[in-house]
Amino acid sequence: MRIHHLAVVVADLARAEAFYAGLFGLPVLRRQEGRSVWLALEGGAFLAIEQAGADGPPRADAAPGWHCVALGIAKEDREAWRARATAAGHPVERETAWTLYLRDPDGNLVALSHHPD
Repeated sequence: MRIHHLAVVVADLARAEAFYAGLFGLPVLRRQEGRSVWLALEGGAFLAIEQAGADGPPRADAAPGWHCVALGIAKEDREAWRARATAAGHPVERETAWTLYLRDPDGNLVALSHHPD
């Protein structure tokens, strides 16, 4: 199977679009005003940013559920992505030899990975 789409529920749709489309340059495929924005990923998949219908606490990283969304980057672009994310107010929170981890505006973990190089 292939991934059809991923979805993230957010408190502020415009703020999340600015993060995912603005910071990562993901093109908008479809917009349903006040409900969702779909952003293109390679291979025909898309990231659906969905407006939350209720308030609630964020999921803790150690709790059951999806841990993060990992986007592929080239190894040689790693430091440029670090600088770009930090300049946009989303500094790298932690990292491994292959992956940088940062948070979206709602606190969701996003990884930028070049594994296995």
